Amino acid sequence: MSFAGYGGANRKGAFDDNINLVSGPPPSYDYSTSARGNRGSRLDPRGWSRITQILSVVGIVVALIIIIAVATVESRNGSYPNYSKLSYHLQDTYEGSTFFDNFNYFTGYDPSQGFVHYVDADGSAEMNLTYATPNSATLRVDTSETNAVTGRKSVRIESKNQYNDGLFLFDILHTPYGCGTWPSVWLADPANWPNHGEIDVVEAVNQATTGNQVTLHTTVDCEMNVKREMTGVVLSTDCLNSTNSNSGCGVQAPDNTYGQTLNALGGGVYAMELRDAGIRTWFFPRSSIPSDISNSTSAPDPSSWGTALADFPSTGCDISTHFTNQSIIANIDICGSWAGSTDVYNTEDQCPGSCTAFAATNATAFEEAFFEFASFKVYQASS
Repeated sequence: MSFAGYGGANRKGAFDDNINLVSGPPPSYDYSTSARGNRGSRLDPRGWSRITQILSVVGIVVALIIIIAVATVESRNGSYPNYSKLSYHLQDTYEGSTFFDNFNYFTGYDPSQGFVHYVDADGSAEMNLTYATPNSATLRVDTSETNAVTGRKSVRIESKNQYNDGLFLFDILHTPYGCGTWPSVWLADPANWPNHGEIDVVEAVNQATTGNQVTLHTTVDCEMNVKREMTGVVLSTDCLNSTNSNSGCGVQAPDNTYGQTLNALGGGVYAMELRDAGIRTWFFPRSSIPSDISNSTSAPDPSSWGTALADFPSTGCDISTHFTNQSIIANIDICGSWAGSTDVYNTEDQCPGSCTAFAATNATAFEEAFFEFASFKVYQASS
């Protein structure tokens, strides 16, 4: 629109006096490197110093490593092994009057600092600490010595055969309990512990009112902070023997899986499967034992038993390298580093005095401190 429309070309006011019109092309600008003083863009690596370039590359590499590591851990924690069905056949049977013939008697120093003297085969038979009938085998603590000032006599047996894998069935009629007791049914290679691993299938201490604990003990690189399918409660996930006072990676079972409660039910069967995919343990009370276990002519099939009590998958632990040459071990320790510790013996279990003083002079307090086994059976997968 022309200004003339508002009063003609000769109209002029104060506004017009302040306008200085410049004619001609716009000024030019020099974008050359020299004109910019060689400053360059901060986002252009060509302008960075050598140190800055190196640090940037290192930072990128570290970031990539972290991203890959996190992705790997998340993938591992979310994965789960294939516990495919295996066809098992009976390999070894421990039962009847010859039950103890298949075991060696341990008589050395107790590695758990127990207040105990483990007796050899002849001494155990003479003191009636181990005996077997056609129906069961019994392993117990001495109840005759009333002044066992250097330790109470007991028994620890280790199977002559060793295993790298298999399905293990432990039919138990009675479990030991009472202040000062530390019983266990477990697998290990004592001559190469902890390098060959340890599997605690049945373990409790003192009055054992909280049930059984299933635990692994290993060397490095065996952790259970991964996906697991089980009914038990996780106690810890690091299986390394040198951490947490060698507590291992444990799983807590319900109250009725051990001690006085279990004994009143007639006992039950613990089944432990050791294979490359992982280690799993089931518990069946006497009234609920699967038919493929109770029927001696059947081949047991863990894939039909439902969710395990304890599950230790191979996702975070190479099972085949951590567990080899496993002997079946059964023993009843006295006091020791677990049952005898003040926090456990006095505080948790409300047992009297000091553990060793109690164990030395209260022989009759150990009348329930015995295992009675119906049988141990070992199955191995057909190739």
